Parts: sequence; C-alpha cells; structure tokens
Amino acid sequence: MSYRPLLLTLLAVLVGTSAFAQSADQLAQQREAYDAVRAKAVLDLQPFRNTMTAPLIEGSGEVTLTSLNPGVGAWFLLGVRSSADGATSEYHIENPDPATQTLSLSTGPDPALIIRRNRDVVRCAPWSDGAKALVAARETGLPYAPFCEETLFLRNKVRGSRTNLEAAAEFLRDNIWGGENIVRFVRDNFFKDSQLETSEALSTSGAKTRQDGPYAMRTDTPDDQRPVIGTLLDIALTGMPAGRMRMGDWHPVSNQPGVFASAFQPRAIAREVFESGGKTNRLDSVEAKATGYMIAFDLGQFDIGFALGTDHPALGWSPRPAAAARIRGLPGPDGIKKADPLVRLGMVNPVTANRTIATFTAGFKRQHGAFRFGDMATFKMGHHYGFIEKGVILSKLQPGLSTLFRLTDGTIEMKTWQEADNALLPQIQFARQNGVPLLETDPATGMGVPGDRVTQWGAGNWSGSADAKLRTLRAGACMAERDGSRYLLYGYFSTATPSAMARTFQAYGCSYAMLLDMNALEHTYLALYVPRGGQMHVAHLVPGMALVDKKLRDGTVIPRFIGSPDNRDLFYVTRKEVQE
Repeated sequence: MSYRPLLLTLLAVLVGTSAFAQSADQLAQQREAYDAVRAKAVLDLQPFRNTMTAPLIEGSGEVTLTSLNPGVGAWFLLGVRSSADGATSEYHIENPDPATQTLSLSTGPDPALIIRRNRDVVRCAPWSDGAKALVAARETGLPYAPFCEETLFLRNKVRGSRTNLEAAAEFLRDNIWGGENIVRFVRDNFFKDSQLETSEALSTSGAKTRQDGPYAMRTDTPDDQRPVIGTLLDIALTGMPAGRMRMGDWHPVSNQPGVFASAFQPRAIAREVFESGGKTNRLDSVEAKATGYMIAFDLGQFDIGFALGTDHPALGWSPRPAAAARIRGLPGPDGIKKADPLVRLGMVNPVTANRTIATFTAGFKRQHGAFRFGDMATFKMGHHYGFIEKGVILSKLQPGLSTLFRLTDGTIEMKTWQEADNALLPQIQFARQNGVPLLETDPATGMGVPGDRVTQWGAGNWSGSADAKLRTLRAGACMAERDGSRYLLYGYFSTATPSAMARTFQAYGCSYAMLLDMNALEHTYLALYVPRGGQMHVAHLVPGMALVDKKLRDGTVIPRFIGSPDNRDLFYVTRKEVQE
C-alpha cells in the first residue's frame, strides 16, 4: 500500500501548525503502526500524532505534549516525568475551542504550555511545584476540570449515568450464562410495541404546507386537506396547539429558530414513494398507523458534534462475529480494548454546552455493532462499527457502513464509507458508523432510494427479535436539502421496521438515511434546550424521555449529556457563532 497520497494530504492540512509539523518518515512509520494487525496502545491508532518534548530545569525529568491530531487540534496528551528514572504521569487535555485557540509547548530552557487565542497569549507550566495545578484539577473530580487560567480542560475519569433498565440488561449479558437470550425474551414478549403511538384524524388543517424548513412528507392528500392528528410531542410549536400537528407538515419549534418538527404515520405516505424503486417489505398494519416524529436542524444555522460515552460503544470484540472472523491475540478488532490514558466522558464540554441546543443518542453499543450473519460477517473481522471523536480514532472506519461525519472545514456529510474515503482521515473532526444504509443516494437524481439490504434481517444487521421480526422502537437520521438549504433530520419511530423507516425518510425527500439505535427510550433519546422565561427549558421529544434525566431533590433537572456524564455516546447540535 502506498502512503504518499495520504501523507501529501496530511502535510497540506498541517500548514500553519509548525509547532506540530511532522516529517514524512515519521508519518509513514506511524501509519505502519496504525495498519499493523497486532495488539497495540490507543496512541498507535493515531497516525497523525506529533509529540513535542522539553527538559525540566528542576531536575533531569521532561515534559511531553502530544497532539493526537494536529489537523484538528482538540485533544492532547500531556506527559510529566519529574526525574530520569521516575514514572511518567499522563493527563488528557482538551482544547475546548480549537477553531479560535491553539495549544503548543515551548521547548526553551523554561518550558511552558502556550495557549494562543487571537492576540491573547497565556503561558502556564502546570507541572511546576510538584504538578500542583494538575493534581488540583484531578482532585476536583469534575469531568472537565479547568486549568491554565481556565483556557484548557483536564478530562477526569468518572462513572457515566445509566438507567436501571440498561444496568439490568448489562448485568445479565455480562454475568449470566445465556443472559443475552434472557434480555431478548423479555424485550420481545414484554416490551414489544411498548412505545407505540397512534391517532386517527381529528380534523383537516385547511392550511397549505410551509415554505420554510425541509420539504413536507409526500402524501396523496392535497396540502390544504392534510389531517390534524393528536400527538405526544413534548416540544412547543409555533402556530399549533399542544398535542396537535398536521400530518407530514413542518412546524417551527417555538423560541428556537432553524429547528422544525413534523409528525407522520407511514400509511399516509404517497403511493408514488412506494412505487419509486428500491426494494422494501410491505408495511404491516401496526407500523403503518404508528405515529412518529421528525426534528429538522438547519445546517446553515447549526453545527453537529459527537462524543463517546464513558462505556459505550466499547472497544473490544463484539460477540456477534464468529470466532473464525477474529484474530487470535487481539484484544479487539483494532488491537485495543481500552482507551487509557485517554478519558471518555459522554457529555458536552462546558464551553460548547453554552451553545448547545439539542442532544440525541448516537448509536449502537459495540455488543450489537458488528455483523453475525451475511457476507459482512465473514471478512474485515465482522465489520465492527467505527468512530472518531475530536479527530482521534478510537475504532477504524469500515467500508460499506453508513457514516455520519464532520470535516475540519465544517462540512457535514452522511454516506456509505469507502476505502478511498480514508484520505479524509486527517480532516475528520468526528465520525460515527451505524450499520448499512436505509437510503442510498441515487447518483442520477441525488435523491434517496432504499438500500439493498433493507429487507435482509441478518445481512443488514437490523436486530429485532430472534425470529427476524424487525418491528420495534427505532431512531434514525437523514440528510435533506431544499432551495439550497441543507438539513439534518432526526427520525423517531414509535414502532417500525427498516422498510417503514426507509420509505418515510424517502417521503421527506432525504438523499441518504441511516439507523441510529433502537428498543428503548434511552436509546432513542432526544432533548431540545429552549429559552423560556429567562431560563433554559429541557424539552423532550416524548414525555417518557424525561425519566432518563436526573433530578436534584428540589426538582431541578440535570439534562442528560449536558449536566452529567453518560455511559452512551451522543450527537450534539450547537448554534453557529456569528463571525464578526
């Protein structure tokens, strides 16, 4: 394999970051370590990293600062060794705003961390005086502990929150022989369709569809005769009373410009959508009448971020691929089982949280994030779903899998990953893979068509019940465009098969769609943070999701992913800052 094209791309990205410039030989060696199929450390998965080293004048020790991806500039590993024969203490550092702030290490006789933000420069040496500043930051116990005049965060290891349902399921899976079968039996027999929501038409709207927001869902009903249905949506809308929405139309979310909500039932989808090509199964009578919701975010006004949970997705092997697909001696498909010394937190950092307007659960646990059946189970170690946070590769992106990612230039895309796309790795700010596509982009029209595995239970890794019954609570996401504006749509399906999801996203004009997670409200969780009466109100997609959030004794809500670490990974939506 030739590394030259990738290296040239990387060197172009790193122009202007001379403090962390690498040689071509160094990059090639790191790429070889990245590609090597062997047990390794998490740093070996970072082919673009660069380390600066400076001696400490207080003795024969040294300090090192490793930028894990200089093209992104968000995560760093600080190493402090106080003496020549002493152990190195390692600290995971986060630069909370790499778009406007840089971090480097001065290597002169008096080394220091140099933080530059516009014309302001902060110089600090947190390793001095027995690393007093770093020790103090670690002892706070805060997930994000500020230091260096509050310009940087030390990421401290903490326990992520989880619901009683998740805790019980994980205990059974990890400690009881046949525990996965017990979990499946309970889910299929006691929780099937437990979140099913439906409504008959209450009236007709008498109003035409809105001209702002994404395209309305295609139906066979004239726009001014779209039925109004009863809904459980727990988000206030402009122009509609609580508990009422026009079928398939978009309604602006109150006090949150650029965010829209829509209610749907698959039985209302236009016949032309079902006849438009691509193979899907016939909808059953239950999913056809099931009410679901779409939330749309205008990507001209919002940005997207991603964070791994404290525990999920894990880094070791999924039990789904056969033993023959695994390589003996590897602790996981990427050669690692733990992220140490890096720290996973499952929450948004405090600087970004101030601009965050929504969060939602990102995807499958590693437990279910690989293939048990079909061709994709037989090679590439079962195609474990990959993920990247802050430019740091925790699990390699696999070809053939649906991928939502963001580049350092702000580009947000959703596509089926290909080997050639690995040339983008130096520029990827985040990426999350979740199975195979619900909708693929038709190159001729640019519109979405059902993926070729939508009807295949095993080969599509759609999960569901043991007897291949696919209908359950599910969430997904898609990309859509209207009049030059691009939108990310989050879809909540109270009960649905992949076929119903594909046709629904197609009816909303999506160009590509993918599954996120399924089976429980904590796995399909979405919350909006809406200003109300001078305070921030947590508005959940449906009322049951409020039970996932923690509360103080006085009733104050601690929002999931914002106010406390979580064991699950998440996407977060932030309002773009106005450039002066």
